[in-house]
Amino acid sequence: MLWIYRFSLFAYKLLIQIASLFNEKASLWISGRKNIWQKISQFQVLAQHQVLWMHVSSLGEFEQGRPLIEQIKKNYHNIQIIITFFSPSGYEIRKNYTFADAIFYLPLDSPKNAQRFYDIIKPNWVIFVKYDFWFFYIREAYLRKIPIFLISAVFKPNQIFFKFYGHFYRKMLRYFSQIYVQDDTSKLLLQKININSIVAGDTRCDRVLQIAQSPLPLNNIRDFIKQRVVVIVGSAWDKDIKILKNIIEQTQKNNVLWIIAPHVVNEEHIQDLIQIIDLPAIRYTQINDINNNIKNGVLWIDTIGILSSLYQFATIAYIGGGFGKGIHNTLEPASFGVPVVFGPNYHKFNEAEDMIKLGAAFSISNADEAFQIINQLIQNETFRSKASIKAQMYIQKSAGATQKIIQQLFH
Repeated sequence: MLWIYRFSLFAYKLLIQIASLFNEKASLWISGRKNIWQKISQFQVLAQHQVLWMHVSSLGEFEQGRPLIEQIKKNYHNIQIIITFFSPSGYEIRKNYTFADAIFYLPLDSPKNAQRFYDIIKPNWVIFVKYDFWFFYIREAYLRKIPIFLISAVFKPNQIFFKFYGHFYRKMLRYFSQIYVQDDTSKLLLQKININSIVAGDTRCDRVLQIAQSPLPLNNIRDFIKQRVVVIVGSAWDKDIKILKNIIEQTQKNNVLWIIAPHVVNEEHIQDLIQIIDLPAIRYTQINDINNNIKNGVLWIDTIGILSSLYQFATIAYIGGGFGKGIHNTLEPASFGVPVVFGPNYHKFNEAEDMIKLGAAFSISNADEAFQIINQLIQNETFRSKASIKAQMYIQKSAGATQKIIQQLFH
């Protein structure tokens, strides 16, 4: 099986090189790893310091590891933290993250690269977040007797670890000193293959609670909203807006303000979305120039970095992506006690399934269902209040994973 794994790495690199000729993300993957060893070699372990290396696949996994990093930096001043990314979409956004002492792309997995990497950074602890399992890097920690942890992991029955031919991947899991899973289902699955784990929860809940406790004030938004019911559409794609078109146009005149934050924030994409809805468009970047008495327009968020704080004003949230590859962040609005609505592609996300069961979130499959559910949340204050309370309770109950993991790491 090892030779198949090594061949797949070779094939992956070859395909990425070909794709880089016409794909921007693939091009960044290649260019970002040029002179990578020269960059890594510049890292030096300071006197009287220890090193923690955290590997994440992309931005989502970074956000899961982030509460842990910031808590460690707050409590342990003699620990240097290195973060590696596999994907450009995470690295390019967080390459200047101030709580890390160094941030690199992870060199492609191989015995030689793993040995060289460990020789340079000399980690005292290694943490992999959720997934992105690289055999040689994981094995090298095990061989060097360096504690290696997997955090915020989620396991499903259809994964290769639980197949009769998954011995190689089960072996990888056994190299971890400890595995922290998000839920009981994952723990039970691992038990069936004789691997112990600890249910710690999802570290993202700690992160969204931090934001909810001290959001950006956004006073210009507060002044613009006045006393209206606010529906925030977060991380919207064109399919989401087409589904919501009717409910937006029908409810906007009933003292309901729709605020839409596109997932892709560039002028062309925003213009395409604006054209779908037959209502005046108000830009966030121009909000101070708008007459506050205007009530029949849609407020479009044409900047980045404020969405997570924007939910403080929401009465209802619709999260985009559910009519594409999968929904985006539902925990952010839930942390403010906001009922959440999203499309049908949510089954990869435990938190979405959990909140639906609780009655804190609702999935819709078409425009008619969107109208029915969202209109009920707008009109029925009792129904909305129950969903709101359950959303907040879910986040509060799920918090605390960061502290559990830190206590285990440094006990």
